[in-house]
Formats: sequence, C-alpha cells, structure tokens
Amino acid sequence: MPKKFLRRYLLDPKELRKHPALRPLGVLLNNPEIWHLHRRSVAGATFIGLFCAFLPIPFQMLVAGVLAVASRCHLPLSVALVWITNPLTIAPMFYFAYRLGAWLLDMRLEVESVELSFEWLFDNLDTIGYPLLFGSLLCGWVLGITGFIAVRVAWRMHVIRRWRERRARRQQRRDAIPHAD
Repeated sequence: MPKKFLRRYLLDPKELRKHPALRPLGVLLNNPEIWHLHRRSVAGATFIGLFCAFLPIPFQMLVAGVLAVASRCHLPLSVALVWITNPLTIAPMFYFAYRLGAWLLDMRLEVESVELSFEWLFDNLDTIGYPLLFGSLLCGWVLGITGFIAVRVAWRMHVIRRWRERRARRQQRRDAIPHAD
C-alpha cells in the first residue's frame, strides 16, 4: 500500500488536532505512532475499523478511535473504515449478521415483522439480541482479519515490486556505463 495514496485521502493530523471535538483528547493525540503510515499501523487500523463497523452499538467511531490509540494504530484510517456501515449499508449488514448468528446458534428466526424504530428494537432485543451480537462479532472478526491479512500482503507485494524496480534501474545504469577492458 503506497503511503502517498493513503495520504492523499486522509486528513492532516495537525488539522485533526485543532478540531474542537478532539481538543479534550489533546495529550493522547500527540502520540506520533497513531499518525504514522507503516505496514503494522495500517494493517492494525484496518482490523480495528472493519471489526468496529460490525459492532451493533452506537458510537462505533469512538470505540475504533479508543482501540486505535490503545494499540498505537493509524487513528484516522481506523475511524474512517467504520463508515462502511452507513445509512445505506447498515440494514443489510446487520440483517446478514443476525441471520448468520441465528443459523450458527441454531435458533429459529422468530421475528415476524420489522419496523425501523427504537421502540421495536427494544421490544425485540431479547429475541434478536444474541444472534445479532454473535453474528456481528463473528462477521467483524472475519472481515477484520481478512482486511489485516490483505493489507499486510498488499503492502509487502508493493515493497517487493519497488525493490525489483530499483534493482532493475541500478542494473540498467551499470549496463549503460562503458567498461574499460
């Protein structure tokens, strides 16, 4: 994963630190490790962001941010990846997680009608809670591990490709120099 590509789309750490909502975290945000782009921090941030995206709780970004700071992973990337659960994707993702959890826990699907309201959610939490939580944690874990491995492999392949290109350029320069025999 090229750093230039990631830096193009992520916000500047200095600008983020100035944000009024983040001022109370000032000391924690001064840790340079949570802003550096390297293979370990980006892979860890990918795991955290994708795992937290499947948490069926409010304030997923806050959880991702706390985990990123605690594990010294790239903070902006971990928080940004949580947004794969957005108003368009959250319903299908959590429905899939619920169905998966119910299937793995061998529970019958007992919900007959679904309403998009907090009242319905709290009334049916005892029925859908365990399968949804189990399925969400499992989906988050699998997606997080997959993202972690994909970033590590892609980053490594990028580095190897750059090494080979550099070696080829050096070899071309050596071949272009006339040798005195």
